[in-house]
Amino acid sequence: MQLFFESRYACSPAEVEKMNTAQLRQNFLIEKLFGEDEVHLVLSYYDRYMVGGIMPLKETITMPCPEELKANYFLERREMGIINVGGAGKVTLDGIVFQLQHKEALYIGKGSRQVLFDSIEVNKPAKFYINSAPAHQPFPAKKIGGEKTIKVEMGSMENANHRTINKLIVSEVLEVCQVQMGMTELKTGSVWNTMPPHTHDRRMEAYFYFDLQAGQSVCHFMGQPQETRHIWMQNEQAVISPNWSIHAGAGTSNYTFIWGMAGENLDYGDMDHCTIGSLK
Repeated sequence: MQLFFESRYACSPAEVEKMNTAQLRQNFLIEKLFGEDEVHLVLSYYDRYMVGGIMPLKETITMPCPEELKANYFLERREMGIINVGGAGKVTLDGIVFQLQHKEALYIGKGSRQVLFDSIEVNKPAKFYINSAPAHQPFPAKKIGGEKTIKVEMGSMENANHRTINKLIVSEVLEVCQVQMGMTELKTGSVWNTMPPHTHDRRMEAYFYFDLQAGQSVCHFMGQPQETRHIWMQNEQAVISPNWSIHAGAGTSNYTFIWGMAGENLDYGDMDHCTIGSLK
């Protein structure tokens, strides 16, 4: 197993206004999350949110604890959300096994000491997409999928944003400290996500784009509503969104994305909406 870890400093709106394309990508884009028997972790200084990916192939991968966390084990003072975006896999949590099929989720609370990751089939490896944030108290682990998912239909074909929002790790489904995660699936013919856009001053967010067909891309929009920027993204890449920034995207085809967030508020509806006509 190889661990690839990096930290990303927080940037103010004034700094982002002056960034060129390369600087935007360096600060906010996470280009690689999955490699054979590799662990990729990016620690953002926005709410000390962690974004990562684990793809076990030939071996069982034990969740590492980077030195930068100054902890005895990864979840000593953290909680974690996992969504499997690959083949069938399993997560063994202090001896208890959770099977995760494609697009199923698992929440793990603070205090779990050993987390093991495995793929069921080597030729169809699991891809565990991970979000993690500091936690102040432990909550029970819980698998979420199927009938436990809250589904919300939004948008329309006329506006090219017809989508299904799957609320997975949210306070409406289970108890968490900070981490909330869900998955938005765009219908065929729709390309816009989170449009009209919004900001939420009390929490940051991260987007992970996948299910993109070969040769297709997503243009992710960020920045203050009156000073927007964009980042072109490929399949299975993630982007960090500051609390002051919009987070929206348009693809050259339909796609799926996972949203994850943390901060002061667990209210999913805590948003400051922006009108499309106000964007600059």
